[in-house]
Amino acid sequence: MNNPLVKALPSRTARLLCAAFLCCAVFAFNSVAAQQLFGSEDKPAQAKVPDGKPESPGKVDVRPVAKDDEISQRIADILVATNWFGEPQVTVQQGIVFLKGTTENDESRQWAGDLAKNTEGVVAVVNQIEVAPTTVWDFEPSFQVLNDLARGLVRMLPLTVVAVVVIVISWIFARLTVFVLRRRLLGRSLSRLLREVLARAGGLVVMLVGLYLVLRIAGLTQLALTVVGGTGLIGLVLGIAFRDITENFLASLFLSLQQPFREGDLIEVANITGYVQRLTSRTTVVTTPDGNQVQIPNSTVFKSTIRNFTSNPNRREDFMVGIGYDDSISFAQEVVLKVLAEHPAVLNDPEPLALVDNLGSSTVNLRVYFWLDGSRHSWAKVKSSVIRLVKRAFQDAGISLPDEARELIFPHGVPVRMMESEGAAEPADRALAKPTAEPETVATKGEAGLQSEAGEIKEQARRSWTPGENLLTPSSSADNS
Repeated sequence: MNNPLVKALPSRTARLLCAAFLCCAVFAFNSVAAQQLFGSEDKPAQAKVPDGKPESPGKVDVRPVAKDDEISQRIADILVATNWFGEPQVTVQQGIVFLKGTTENDESRQWAGDLAKNTEGVVAVVNQIEVAPTTVWDFEPSFQVLNDLARGLVRMLPLTVVAVVVIVISWIFARLTVFVLRRRLLGRSLSRLLREVLARAGGLVVMLVGLYLVLRIAGLTQLALTVVGGTGLIGLVLGIAFRDITENFLASLFLSLQQPFREGDLIEVANITGYVQRLTSRTTVVTTPDGNQVQIPNSTVFKSTIRNFTSNPNRREDFMVGIGYDDSISFAQEVVLKVLAEHPAVLNDPEPLALVDNLGSSTVNLRVYFWLDGSRHSWAKVKSSVIRLVKRAFQDAGISLPDEARELIFPHGVPVRMMESEGAAEPADRALAKPTAEPETVATKGEAGLQSEAGEIKEQARRSWTPGENLLTPSSSADNS
């Protein structure tokens, strides 16, 4: 028993027992602490709550951090503060929140459920809030929209003032640009319409720049780019919608640039002959030799063939005369050329002609060509005078003017009866007695002189009312007449 190993045995055993006891105590303490901190891992079964849709509850604390009445009071205060719910009621039992009341939309009902779920100490939520249907006579949303609009207008008031100032400044600069461009283009050889179009185009560009700045200030950059970029598209759409008006306007612009005729010129367009009065932005106004005013669309004038008789005042006229087959053609031509050479209205340069046109059934047809000054003499009057004088010259020269041959057949013969003459009856009016030959005068009373009637027609056109602004330059001939 005096062995030292035997003596030390009880003390080592005691120490081992103490160590084991301490380990068990530490293990038990850690288990209890972990359960208190993280809760139990076992999930309770879903409880079916009457009058509500069952929801999966979260973890249930054995020792709840917050009390039920505190949770209920907190959630109820928040619901009342929002003013979104009618008579909200919050009841909490063992961490389960029961929500009751009414609201106007599903979003508010969902928001209340999410609020309760995110509250500390809540393990489940039973949302029994009802969505009350709005009445037809509920003007609260309308008042709310009006209130928002009023606030928006107040916030936009400074921006509106700045926009108005920019627009006014842009308008002033646009008017100034139009004025400057008009003065600068006045000395250029451009038509009045083209100068006006260029000047107004410059003012329009200035206004578009001002509108772009206003939209940029308002924060509508994309809209500003769309407006500036869509100007061409708008012009295209308007051009298609007002195709005829646009076509006439563009035609007037080109006509004023080219000026194929001037004021007072005699032209023929689309089978209409008349003296030009004016060229407007839509039509060309002419006065016919009959004294009628005709408005021709500029698109028709621009696309049609224009015959300007005033640009070259000399004009050639012609007529046909038939002589007998027994007459000399060369002699008849000399007679015609002598008449034309002695006529004061017929021009010697270009020289007149008398050509054989064709051989008829009983006549040899001659075509007579001669030139005259259309600005001084009337074509119809001179032609009438020349035909009359050629006929007289043929009669004096013994050249026959036969009619078309006609064969008449009398199967039973032609009876002839002789009657005694009691004297030739004298004409009732000796002043209207039939003359023996054509007068030698160049112009007769029926031809009323050979002068052109252009001056009289232009004077009638001047006294008549003509619509639109004239875009043509008056011709010197029109001024002289």
